[in-house]
Amino acid sequence: MAETIIVIGAGHGGAQLVESLRGGGFDGNIVMIGDEAHRPYDRPATSKELLSGGLDMERVFLKRDQFYTDKKIELRLGTSVTAIDRKAKTVALSTGEILHYDTLVIATGARARRLTVPGADLDGVFYLRSLADSQAIGARLGPGKNLAIVGGGYVGLEVAASATKLGCKVTVIEALERLLARVAGAEIADFYRDAHKAHGVDLHFGVVIAGFEGEGSVSAVKLTDGSEIPADVVVVGIGAVPNTEHAVAAGLAVENGIVVDDCGRTTDPAIYAIGDATNHPNDLLGKRLRLESVPAAMGQARAAASAILGNPKPFHELPWFWSDQYDIKLQIAGLSEIGDRVVLRGDPATRRFAAFYLREGRMVAVNAVNSAKDFIVGKKLIVESRVPDATKLANPEVSLAEV
Repeated sequence: MAETIIVIGAGHGGAQLVESLRGGGFDGNIVMIGDEAHRPYDRPATSKELLSGGLDMERVFLKRDQFYTDKKIELRLGTSVTAIDRKAKTVALSTGEILHYDTLVIATGARARRLTVPGADLDGVFYLRSLADSQAIGARLGPGKNLAIVGGGYVGLEVAASATKLGCKVTVIEALERLLARVAGAEIADFYRDAHKAHGVDLHFGVVIAGFEGEGSVSAVKLTDGSEIPADVVVVGIGAVPNTEHAVAAGLAVENGIVVDDCGRTTDPAIYAIGDATNHPNDLLGKRLRLESVPAAMGQARAAASAILGNPKPFHELPWFWSDQYDIKLQIAGLSEIGDRVVLRGDPATRRFAAFYLREGRMVAVNAVNSAKDFIVGKKLIVESRVPDATKLANPEVSLAEV
């Protein structure tokens, strides 16, 4: 009987995994189970081009339907897994079916962290985690609409940039004292604060949501200081929670994500896990991480596929991220929070610069704005654990090759 691999989750990680398995010569059965109605698609586009109407719907999908047919990958869409039985090596589906696996891969990702304040269930209060969410939000946006965004992270700021293109009046409400507090350095946060203000976005820092007002549909956001912000639409972006419930119920090790090794192996040799739901080791940084990152999910998927195919290629890539807002591309490599010194290269006023973060002289992170070269070289310096000359690094007149 042919071997069967079941993949729970149809996001970037799951899609890369099945492609890598077929590309690596696996000729057994592959079943991909996704609780959304759509085949795998480009999730970052949901807060950017798709939301603002700048992307044709068909282009959002990672592969054409024919790919899955040609590669004999069985898609079970609009279907969820209700239980994993490790002893029987089966998964139970919401359809009532029981499927047997030889190898199981959990690629369940993460879900939006939700607010539990009065009015949170009003019509017009949204969370953005899916294509359907993006379509529902986009249908509410337009000239003169008041959009309130709760959270000043990547998702919130990308939605703000997309909505301003559509003529919305946008307000961003952030409980901390600056933007991008979890993901970028203060220098980058200051730049984006000014960029969003220049596009008419109203920013509120250090304030907490008391609740939402409205009769059936949201009409305002109420803050704990007693003030109210008009809102026809609200998008909440306050982080994500890993989808580990199936792993917990199955008795797998879970600690801030499903615990895996550098090839995605869980504590059950027949079960792997990849993507946003995992807690994985990274030798480059000397620590375990749970990342919400498309590149990391795809890298983990390739590593898991290699191990399943008997040719392990561990995942130890440097974490990297990107964000597109207006005509500004931010590229980040490494973790800026572990740095003890920052070196700016270029002038933020020109909208092309980079912040390099050092720790005891060694490069540990780079945040590059509209500067792909700085990002690429910075990433190389981090991976090679280089100690750059900080004076030369700060001088744009000195070539990066010399640095």
